[in-house]
Amino acid sequence: MAADEANATDARAAPIAPLPDYRDVNMPWWQELWRRHAHITTPLRARGLPCDIEFGLSAYIVRVSLPDDSYLIISPPQEPSSDRPPGDPEGWIATREHPDDQTLFEVLYDSAPSDAPGARRRSEARHGGSAQPLIEAIDLRLAQLGLLPHPVLPHESPHVHPAQPTPMPPSRDTPGAPDRGPTYVYGDALRNLTDRLNAAESHADAAALLHQILEPTDGLLAQLGEFFEAAGEKAKEAEEDDGFDLSYDLADAAAEIRSLGEVLHVAEDRMRALTPLAPAPRLPSTPARAPSLPPRALPSAPPRHTR
Repeated sequence: MAADEANATDARAAPIAPLPDYRDVNMPWWQELWRRHAHITTPLRARGLPCDIEFGLSAYIVRVSLPDDSYLIISPPQEPSSDRPPGDPEGWIATREHPDDQTLFEVLYDSAPSDAPGARRRSEARHGGSAQPLIEAIDLRLAQLGLLPHPVLPHESPHVHPAQPTPMPPSRDTPGAPDRGPTYVYGDALRNLTDRLNAAESHADAAALLHQILEPTDGLLAQLGEFFEAAGEKAKEAEEDDGFDLSYDLADAAAEIRSLGEVLHVAEDRMRALTPLAPAPRLPSTPARAPSLPPRALPSAPPRHTR
């Protein structure tokens, strides 16, 4: 019985770590900083790790609290300071430290470029400011240390359990599949997600589905932006005037999609924080009524006069 309960608990979606809770969180400048670092904080919060944004020596950093009271510092190069905007550095440095144990200092990841003579070039330097290799390195090390509360598989939502994947519609080539003209596999998949949203029984379930769309690295909007950007590059290959014009239009579309993701970056958290709706009261059953009288027959039309 206890094992069954444990398995049921594991099967349930793991909660995402909450947002920081202090006055600055409601300030526009802080929300802008949070948005710019969402591609770092969102995957880590999905693993149950609380994150915050602080100012380091010369740039903003992400501070990640770990279960053993140690913490991670994820930062761009601090010396010399960078002219790049927050959240988009030349590279990332992730270290693990402890407030009460000054001997604990471990570099988990370092993709920052170094011009120092004789400096050893780390293998991750080739990744530059990319977030995905950084998150993977943190996953690996924290799993080794037993400090990863909720491991998340690549491309897996932190709320939708892998035992309940979104079913894909059958291909036209599938035996028994109805022939209904062209197959729009990706449109059908999104329609299925919309149906699940309509049937969601809680705001938490709705937020989990929003996560599929708004996650800043693997979500639908992020990938849709990549798609239109790739389509623009493909149009350029024609080396025709219309190809270049089309590439500009597609690049604008990619930018608008990414802008939409930035505008809605906290929609998932806002949805999850909504108060659950109380169930609607059931109406009393309708009392039996006497059958209504049949309608009166309409009078027949008067005879038409003839000459």
